[in-house]
Amino acid sequence: MKGIFSFILEIAKTVILALIIVVPIRYFIFQPFVVKGISMTPAFENGDYLIVDEITYRFKAPQRGEVIVFHYPQNTSERFIKRIIGLPGEKITITNGLIEIIDSNGKDEVLAEDNYIPSQNLFEKIEISLPDNEYFVLGDNRLHSFDSRSWGSLPKDYIIGRVVARAWPFNALALISAPQY
Repeated sequence: MKGIFSFILEIAKTVILALIIVVPIRYFIFQPFVVKGISMTPAFENGDYLIVDEITYRFKAPQRGEVIVFHYPQNTSERFIKRIIGLPGEKITITNGLIEIIDSNGKDEVLAEDNYIPSQNLFEKIEISLPDNEYFVLGDNRLHSFDSRSWGSLPKDYIIGRVVARAWPFNALALISAPQY
């Protein structure tokens, strides 16, 4: 009888210790996210299981090109995944699919995205100036993405974290980094 009690006590200690370690990591450092929809193809497919780093943005500002998960501003119970295109204080102009960025110092650049998304024929004209602590985000599949073009800029407080890895499917296992512009 004493052996059974000792065995159960050891199992309980192991489970409690595992919970003490896993729960804080899951809720405060890394969080899973499953892609729903096609707004980020070809980078991410419907059903991809991603790992989101929730701690980095406490120490550094989000950067252009990073893929983030955030609370949708018009319904914060929904989580979206998009790529950061515009940073606070910048002016973003989209004309026929070309993205022009003018930073707060007046430096002008056309964003070269051909290394991570295919050419897409977009016939829209958008101009937006970003206030402090707000970002402009777009899905990589611009023809099928509901993003800042539709609902405006994204406040920094809505960002959950940046995507750091794809954990599923196993044949597409990868660490995720922002493209170099």
